[in-house]
Amino acid sequence: MHRSNRARWRRAVALAVIGPLALLSVTAHAVKTSGGEFNTLYAGLGIKGYDPVAYFTDGAPILGHEEFTYEYGGVTWRFASPAHRDMFAGNPAKYAPQYGGFCSWGVGEANRLFDVDPVNGWTVYDGKLYLNFNADINTTFNKNPSALILKANHNWPALNQ
Repeated sequence: MHRSNRARWRRAVALAVIGPLALLSVTAHAVKTSGGEFNTLYAGLGIKGYDPVAYFTDGAPILGHEEFTYEYGGVTWRFASPAHRDMFAGNPAKYAPQYGGFCSWGVGEANRLFDVDPVNGWTVYDGKLYLNFNADINTTFNKNPSALILKANHNWPALNQ
């Protein structure tokens, strides 16, 4: 393939991936708190009502229950059990998703805030929960998480203002 065609092809692929994500930028749907910004696109709930502790203890997303909640960072978090709620309450920073629950790839690679799929777009890496837009973006994130986290850590302070 000729170099100019290859460059056009790369731009087309990038637009195919980033274009739809740009339409879903969610900066207007965040709660600003002294603890940071959290994605609250789904009825003001953290992680769309999924139990943040379950990703660590069960290795899977589990929908939380309305009767087991905890307020942190101006957001309501739901849990699958009182034990999970108490674990979170004891150390919210340990279990809360990185980058306010916004797409880790979006923060790192696109320098934008995107919504997430808490069922198919998640990774626990180095003891922290990272959420992503969907399974494909999560696969991309997992190819080199440390490099993407470095970029995201650099970009997050400006996005979290």
